[in-house]
Amino acid sequence: MSLSKDELLALVRKGARGMSWQEKLRLTVLLSLPAMIAQISSVAMQIIDAAMLGHLGTKESATVGLVSTTIWLFGGLCSAFAAGFSVQVAHYVGAENLRGARNIIRQGILSGLSFSLLLALIGVLIAPFLPVWLGADADICAGASEYFTIVALALPILEINMLAAGSLRCSGNLKVPSLLNALMCVLDVIFNYIFIFVFHMGTAGAAYGTLLGYLITMVLMLYFMAVRDRQLRFALDTELIGKWDWSRYIPSKITLLKAFKIGSPISLERGVMCGAQIAITGIIAPLGPVALAANTFGINIESLCYMPGYGISEAATTLVGQSLGAHRKDLMRSFAWISVSLGMAVMALMGVFMWVFAPEMMHIVSTDMEVVQLGTEVLRIEAWAEPMFAASIVAYGAFVGSGKTLVPSVMNLASIWVVRLTLALLLAPTMGLHGVWIAMCVELCWRGAAFLFRLRGRSWSNISMEEAKHIPTQTENDQLIKAETIYEVN
Repeated sequence: MSLSKDELLALVRKGARGMSWQEKLRLTVLLSLPAMIAQISSVAMQIIDAAMLGHLGTKESATVGLVSTTIWLFGGLCSAFAAGFSVQVAHYVGAENLRGARNIIRQGILSGLSFSLLLALIGVLIAPFLPVWLGADADICAGASEYFTIVALALPILEINMLAAGSLRCSGNLKVPSLLNALMCVLDVIFNYIFIFVFHMGTAGAAYGTLLGYLITMVLMLYFMAVRDRQLRFALDTELIGKWDWSRYIPSKITLLKAFKIGSPISLERGVMCGAQIAITGIIAPLGPVALAANTFGINIESLCYMPGYGISEAATTLVGQSLGAHRKDLMRSFAWISVSLGMAVMALMGVFMWVFAPEMMHIVSTDMEVVQLGTEVLRIEAWAEPMFAASIVAYGAFVGSGKTLVPSVMNLASIWVVRLTLALLLAPTMGLHGVWIAMCVELCWRGAAFLFRLRGRSWSNISMEEAKHIPTQTENDQLIKAETIYEVN
């Protein structure tokens, strides 16, 4: 009889016996499937936004496309900050220290709110100037500024949603975040239709629809994590100390240092990589609205093909992180390779799908035949890179789970700045948007090879296993809390 997901995870944490490769593959697939659904739902939401705006006109599409890379930058920073705490949750769950995991989440909530409010303020302040900095035509600057301002105000909602979803995933519960992300997609369709077509709010309506979708999803995500989840619900802690202790929301120095060590390389990488994407947008913008719209739609459609890789990457983060917490070095490496192999196989199939159905997918998001034709051509260039892109995506997720994010982040930065940006600058003047996407294809293949080489080494797992020894067990954590409680009473 096949073991359930929870029974397989128990083998990882308790090490009662070794796991066969079939059990490892089954567990990887069981964790990957809901994460893949969640990622595809997220991309579907972006494509729906693009399709709705695309049917309004090329101008509206170019308006959103202009600031999309900057939005990814801010969203990436929020994601990196949340990862600094959620990866620690995986480590504590792997060590079977659930109370410590819940304390990490509490500290992450207050820290995440502070960080995202600062980002939101920065976003609102730069919104009026951003389109001009990106070299946009005057007729789309006002709309782009308004759209970016609304999205910036939603960053605190997005941050808490990411923290709650990441904590649930890293604890082994991928079902709830996946279902809620799918719900968010449905809500986005409903709200976008109301704001764009009923209230005739254009690009601003798309932003408001997304904001409301995020808000409802965040409330539900917090409810299922902090109230309903059998491992992470906060009420479990009253059994030990007999009361709510709000001081546990104050981040400790150790937690912040670990979060900084995990999240700062990711933040730097996301920031500089999105900076490169913004620079590439600056290269594309002078090519005209058709090229800008085709690039935006092409990226949205391509993301539908590589999002399964990110879903498998999330499973790799969970499995490697829990194996680290359980001091199972053998499982760390085994799960990493199984996840990477699975990701490359799935995304190779997605690449074939993208090549064959590129025209049909472009017709979904645009009625402009020039945009459809150009988008189809660049998508077929990118299809060749999907397997190696998967290698870099999933291997990076494994490295995040190990807590060693500096070297892979630097690898990503070097690849996109040295290879992609340089090639784009050289090829765009003579080949237009085709040259930019050829540069992207070459760079992704190069990056995948570099990550596979890194995965073959052992330093990423050896060093992390030493650091895992500092994760307290549940018994040690309970003793610490009891000692603190006695001290407070006395």
